[in-house]
Amino acid sequence: MTLIDTHTHLESFARKGQLPAILARAAEAGVATLVTIGTSPDDWSMYRTIAGEHAATGRVRFTAGLHPCSVDESWPAAVAQLEAYWQSDGVRPVALGECGLDRFHLPKDPDQAATVLGWQREAFAMQLELAQRLDCPVVVHSRGAFAECVELIDASGVAWPRVVFHCFTEGPAEMAELVRRGGFGSFTGILTYKSADAVRAAAKAQGLARLMVETDAPYLTPLPHRGKPNEPAYLRHTAEFAATEVFGVNYEELTAVTTATARRFFGL
Repeated sequence: MTLIDTHTHLESFARKGQLPAILARAAEAGVATLVTIGTSPDDWSMYRTIAGEHAATGRVRFTAGLHPCSVDESWPAAVAQLEAYWQSDGVRPVALGECGLDRFHLPKDPDQAATVLGWQREAFAMQLELAQRLDCPVVVHSRGAFAECVELIDASGVAWPRVVFHCFTEGPAEMAELVRRGGFGSFTGILTYKSADAVRAAAKAQGLARLMVETDAPYLTPLPHRGKPNEPAYLRHTAEFAATEVFGVNYEELTAVTTATARRFFGL
């Protein structure tokens, strides 16, 4: 069985000339498909090109969206460029995102923080409006802002079964809010960390049938490679841990279920 890395960032590997080796190691580890996630205009075109190079096999798919940490005063011009990626005659994004809210990286000055958070909220709302119009999946980045993200999605009219909160780090109570609405949470190598009891409880609360797994590479490396840069090949460690330690099933079952869920969600 093969895995799908539903959230990875290939930009740094591509710019360093490492992408062929990264893809080869992923294939050896049984990671058959990678969804590389757009964060700003700086990577959208690169990812479209990479996905186009693998169009025959579907090995690499891509998304386009404005990450909250990429939001500044010029955000309207950036968001205005997004729709063209869905109108292209070439390879199109499989989702809009990642987009959302991030309170962790706000400026320390309270007035500046309020300004930036306001921009983030406006940029997120506009991207949700676009996603509803395009009828496409949405990849949400939420850090320290779960309730606010939920509120904005509720108000947007976006269909919740088309929403995934990537790198889910909240607990089972927050997961219950997603499940009640029909949304999804996707899980990274954080699942393998000793301190992540609440995250594991959230994964169990969602249930295996709705599980998606991701690396968020080059970040959040799972055990036993924690401390090294993450890469898609390491998704296997997260999946193996989730199978045996979280859900009590064999690896093949978890792989089959998560792959099927990812294919449905992203239309792969």
